[in-house]
Amino acid sequence: MMCALARQPVTLMSITSLLVQSLPVLAQGAVLTVKFAVLSMIFGLIAGAMLALMGVSHNHALNWIARIYVSVMRGTPLLVQIFVIYYGLPSFSISLNPTPAGVIALSANVAAYLSESMRGAILGIRQGQWLAAYSLGLSRRQTLRYVIAPQALRIAVPSLSNSLISLIKDTSLVSVITVTELLRSAQEVIASTYQPLPLYLAAAAVYWVLCQVLEAVQRWYERRLALPSRH
Repeated sequence: MMCALARQPVTLMSITSLLVQSLPVLAQGAVLTVKFAVLSMIFGLIAGAMLALMGVSHNHALNWIARIYVSVMRGTPLLVQIFVIYYGLPSFSISLNPTPAGVIALSANVAAYLSESMRGAILGIRQGQWLAAYSLGLSRRQTLRYVIAPQALRIAVPSLSNSLISLIKDTSLVSVITVTELLRSAQEVIASTYQPLPLYLAAAAVYWVLCQVLEAVQRWYERRLALPSRH
């Protein structure tokens, strides 16, 4: 059916028909894209928080490990990192399926950016906050958890959200390791219909919608964080 559409003149009706017929395939790809993004966000936030704590630690070894990791992950292309994990690790007898390899690569990459946002927010809290907590008998860990972290979160949310929004678009790169996410789903339909423009635009529209949803969540969460400060 799609091959037949490819032989027809390109009209608004034929494009509409093509998109309607392609919708189930694109929807499946979009679901997998959301799955990749959510898993990578969760693991990336956990790893980013750990790296941020290492970055503000008084332990020089942990501090340097975090700095080197962030430097390497931010200084090399995500596409190269995906290739290293999927095609390079088998050299060390570590073979991963495309899905876990993609999630690991995306999580490891976004963790570096998230950690810097968190670290910067923590360092942005005035030293007096630390001293006041210490004067109340709180330990460094308790101060960080109960005093610094809540304030730092308000500062970091916009930057964290930007990184997570970029992550949604970065999921398109896992198509190079045969993961049938949104972009690859569109490419497979294009291969049988020879109609790249409407299908690439449709894929772009889906990415845009996903980003808009995350932006709405960001604005809602920022308002929620700002509520206590109004009283």
